Formats: sequence, C-alpha cells, structure tokens
Amino acid sequence: MSKHVTHWIDGKPFGGVADRQGDIFDPATGQVTGQVDFADVAIVDEAVAAANAGFAEWRHASLTKRTQVLFKFRELLNERKGEIAELITAEHGKVLSDALGEVTRGQEVVEFACGIPHLLKGGFSESVSTRVDVYSIRQPLGVVGIISPFNFPAMVPMWFFPIAIAAGNAVIVKPSEKDPSAANYMAELWAEAGLPAGVFNVVHGDKVAVDRLLEHPDVKALSFVGSTPIARYVYETGTKNGKRVQALGGAKNHMLVLPDADLDLAADQAINAGFGSAGERCMAISALIAVDSIADELVAKISDRIATLRTGDGRRGSDMGPLVTGQHRDKVTGYVAAGVDEGATLVVDGRDVEPDGDAAGFWLGPTLFDNVTPDMSIYTDEIFGPVLSVVRVHSFDEGLKLINDHPYGNGTAIFTNDGGAARRFQNEVEVGMVGVNVPIPVPMAYYSFGGWKNSLFGDTHAHGQEGVHFYTRGKVVTSRWLDPSHGGINLGFPQNV
Repeated sequence: MSKHVTHWIDGKPFGGVADRQGDIFDPATGQVTGQVDFADVAIVDEAVAAANAGFAEWRHASLTKRTQVLFKFRELLNERKGEIAELITAEHGKVLSDALGEVTRGQEVVEFACGIPHLLKGGFSESVSTRVDVYSIRQPLGVVGIISPFNFPAMVPMWFFPIAIAAGNAVIVKPSEKDPSAANYMAELWAEAGLPAGVFNVVHGDKVAVDRLLEHPDVKALSFVGSTPIARYVYETGTKNGKRVQALGGAKNHMLVLPDADLDLAADQAINAGFGSAGERCMAISALIAVDSIADELVAKISDRIATLRTGDGRRGSDMGPLVTGQHRDKVTGYVAAGVDEGATLVVDGRDVEPDGDAAGFWLGPTLFDNVTPDMSIYTDEIFGPVLSVVRVHSFDEGLKLINDHPYGNGTAIFTNDGGAARRFQNEVEVGMVGVNVPIPVPMAYYSFGGWKNSLFGDTHAHGQEGVHFYTRGKVVTSRWLDPSHGGINLGFPQNV
C-alpha cells in the first residue's frame, strides 16, 4: 500500500488537504512507494502559530520538567531507533547498519541536551557596588526553524532540535522531501514523551516552505544544512529578514597520506570514508592526496578493497546502497564521464557495478580515479557520490597548500606516524574539523560541528556549547534589594518542581 506522509502541526498529523505533493522513492527498486504533502504559505503560517502558542507554555517550564521530557524522548528513541533506521533505508537507500549509526550519533546530542540545567547556568557577582549584585542568564529565542538535507534525515535534525527544545524554544523542522518519514516518527516520539503540543512541528515541502520560514516575522532563528549555493541563499535571505542563521554548506574533504603512514590503515579508512552511505556525506573523503612514492601502492590497496565490496539493497546486508534518486545518480555518473574526458585515470568504474538489488534501482558502485589534477571538475566540485579521486603531490607542503587553496573547508584528515607533522597540520590547515589518523572527524555532541570558508555561513557551529548559545540570548541583570524578605516557615524538604 502506498504511504502518505503529511505535516505534523500542534501535536498531531495535519488534517487538511495538500494542493501539491511529491513522490517518495525506494532507491533500491526505483519504485514510488508513497507521496508527501507539500506545504503552502498558509500551512507554514499555521505551523508557526502553533509553535508560538507552544512556546508561550514551554518557555516557562522548569528545567526539571524539560529534562524529564528529554530523558523520556531519549529512552523512546533508544528503544525504537531500529524502526527509524528501517525508514531511512527504505527512503534514502543507505544500508541498515549505517542508518542505525546515524540515529545513534543523533542520540548523542539528545543526551548532551539532557544536561541543559548545567549548560544554561549563568554567572553571579555579589556586591559589585553597595548592596548591588550582577548576574547573567540565558533565555530562549522563540520559534526556530530547522531545514535539513536528505543524506541524514534523522541525525542532522537532531544536531539542532534537542538543544533548541531543551533551551525552551519551539521548533519547526522542514526535512528533505526525498526521505520525510523519519521526522514524523520523531514527532510522534516527542508527543509520547510528554512534550506539549506545538513545541515540535514538521512541515514538508520545497522552496515555498523554505522561503516562508525565511521570511516569517515570528521565526527568530534558522539552522540549515545542505549545498553551498542554497546555504548562502538561506543565510543571506534569513539575515536580511532579521533572523539569526547558521547555514552549513558543502564540502570537498581531503585526506593527506604521508610516506610514513600505515598504508593498510589508510586504504581501509579511505574506503570507509569515501564510500560509506554511497559518498552522500558532507564529511565524506572525496580527495586523497598521496605524497611521493606511496601513491602506486596506496591506489592498488584501495582498488583491491573495492573489489570486495558488495553494492546492493541496504536491507540485504550489502556494504553500500544506491544513491537517493535517479536524477542524483545521473548527475554523479556525469562527473565520472567528465573525469575520463579531462584525462584522469579511471581505475575502478562504478558504472559497471552488478548490484544485489532490483535493476531499476539508482545504482552506482564505488569509483576510483588516479592522477587527478586540481583543475578537473571531479576535484573542484562536491560530487556527493561514491567517487574517490587520488591526487599525487611531492611534499607535505604541497599537499597542505592544496587543501588550504580549496574554497571548501569542512573536514580533513592526515594519516601519518609523525607527531610533528600531525601537529603542524592541525595547526596550519584552514579547515574546521581535523582528523589525525581518523578519516571522518565528526565531533562528539559536546563539541561543535562546522567548517570554515564556503562550508559555513554564519559564525556559530552546530551542537556543543555553540549550539546552546545559538538557541539562547544573554541577559545581564543588575539588582539592588534594600530590605530583607521573609518566606515563612516550611519544614518540608525542598523539592524541584
């Protein structure tokens, strides 16, 4: 039976009729499995009104109450994350183990947000003047929007909404229309956890919904993850409309391998970071920089490992699944053709893959290029697919310069056994997230996620303490109390309520 995904507004599924809808595909079969409603301006306005009403109640909830709801949501998420993973595999295509890992990493931010009483503590200075005290507090913003991409339909929204909700805000999530079901499932978990109606809402759709969130005067802040051109548009449009915006854009992540590195480890991690989730990760390694004589051996090791990978339906135990849509698959194969035309050496051609799945699925196997140069499109552009390009350089300095000259600065990694080289690299590389013998340096929830240069618009990264600051604003109170007050007698043990 074809499924129908609609909006979640004011604590329940939307009851109206959508004028427009989009198809939901199973990438492993190429078949349409359902429809998702697209929001118009009026539906977005209804969600904002519900969020405003929810915020009016939730902002005054005690930290104890908020934490209790967060802990309950965390427990429900942990119990049912396998079901969310199945939804992700069915709509995105990534293999089940990868989908489960996505939910688990998102859960880390929920757990971080459970510590909100500590995270919101301000400072206090007694008697800065005669009988005058000064203290600082942080308060919620109001209604905040989250616009998330298709590649992580559960984890990326969870980078933002646990902290936003814990801080006392109300949230509207606009997930990708390609894989919308995970957001609705999480909305149901929030309701079951006891979150008041209106505090967590989901609107589905396209640019119409995005633009209304960017323009609506009652939306105070927006978090976005997606391609750089759209991230720039979201940042510029949102800030023009007086909103606080964090817009995380695209990436071209490099992996610099020095001659002293463990090449077996480097080859394994190049496979993991280059082809996990079919390369549809903003932290995927897509450019491997090999220094000096190791290039031939490293390319051979990677090629051998690719031959052992099984591409197929993510529900069948495959190593790598399909791409998210046929249109995106065709875009990526276009880059493969361009790489050949531009003179790169095609070592492994993923277009020849024989998948363990329906022939109509959106397949492209792991693809490996050698002798790639910085002027080729497969190097300059974010491909967002299972295409790994090997660039040969003569020195550490040449490799470092190559990374620093690239307009993206999201993530990078160095593989070496030389502590001095690693220390210099982490100090001098112009990238926001750095791995040393770690290929996908996604920070833990209590640190912040985000890049430099064209990989981030705005000055605040996701989650961690920066996330808490993004979803709150500071206030400093200077007070003088001339007379003591008396609260009466109560011999009961004090309780948090």
